[in-house]
Amino acid sequence: MRWSFSIGKFAGTVVRVHVTFFLLLIWIWFMHYQIGGAAAAWEGVAFILAIFACVVLHEFGHALAARRYGIRTPDITLLPIGGLARLERMPEEPGQEFFIAVAGPLVNVVIAAIIFIALGGTAGIEQMLQVENPRADFLVRLAGVNVFLVLFNMIPAFPMDGGRVLRALLATRLTWARATQIAANIGQGLAFLFGFLGLLYNPLLIFIAIFVYLAAAAEAQNAQIRDISNSVLTGDVMITEYAALDRSASIGEAIDRLLATTQSEFPIVASNGHLEGLLTRNDMIAALKDPGPDTPVVQVMRTDVPKVHRRQSLTEGFRLMQENSAPAVAVVDSGDRLVGLLTHETIGEMMMVRSAMPEGFRFGRMRRKRAEPWSRGV
Repeated sequence: MRWSFSIGKFAGTVVRVHVTFFLLLIWIWFMHYQIGGAAAAWEGVAFILAIFACVVLHEFGHALAARRYGIRTPDITLLPIGGLARLERMPEEPGQEFFIAVAGPLVNVVIAAIIFIALGGTAGIEQMLQVENPRADFLVRLAGVNVFLVLFNMIPAFPMDGGRVLRALLATRLTWARATQIAANIGQGLAFLFGFLGLLYNPLLIFIAIFVYLAAAAEAQNAQIRDISNSVLTGDVMITEYAALDRSASIGEAIDRLLATTQSEFPIVASNGHLEGLLTRNDMIAALKDPGPDTPVVQVMRTDVPKVHRRQSLTEGFRLMQENSAPAVAVVDSGDRLVGLLTHETIGEMMMVRSAMPEGFRFGRMRRKRAEPWSRGV
């Protein structure tokens, strides 16, 4: 995620903190300082850090549960509104998603139980509800926050854990796409409710509402792509008209092609048609500053470009794109020669075309002729 930086790697997962998290700490420090001075301000910051330590443990609950099914969690990002664990792929079965979804809240249940036992069972519900009272007991408030995290995350709507639990249960009787759409619709409905309550009570709810609405929409779209991908070949969706670069081309020449086309990713292709690397627009701009426009593209290109055969389903290409966070996937033939590119834009266009075209119409009827690669001297 942009505007975030790593604070360490634990159990193979990178923990990142978004810069806006520090704005939250500054705001908490200032608010508590007005109430009780510097001591109260620093205690308020410590309390927020303790809360987010619980959030990290919550997200690692998801990560460890996902690992049981062979799903890695590349990173966890801390935001002012909570944590976000990014799984390399979605679980394949409803039972797997159910277990992964409930693993996070169960961690908060355990934390709250440990605190409650440590306090000798003296913490009451009224005390735990005083989360915003800086004069209340630190551990009692922390126990209350963990109870709140369980209740909030189990709201049956995307993108909360409760939404995933709901989808897992619905998916036992409905298709995955339909179950996702129902959970997403509920999530977006609750987003409007959060936004309305935010206008009346707490502005933070407005930001939560925006996040919930966008995340629910994205989840529904991913489910639709996943549902359609099983019946579509990668070769029927790939870009076949593109400008390619020769390995002898320079960054300056690549910039010329960037300005002359609408492409954002340029493959570097050898004379035998094999892909050697990929040059993105951001790579070009960065290299233009340093080391300069005369630099050969082979010194800047990305070589870890995922590949998929043109006859494989779109599901495989989409999976490779997600797992590798790749800007594009190279589509090759049986001789490992580049025949097309799969990008986020082409998948989005496929979704729009699919929703508009007549029943029974196939993508294969819209195939385009492949353009010749561009190289120096053309």
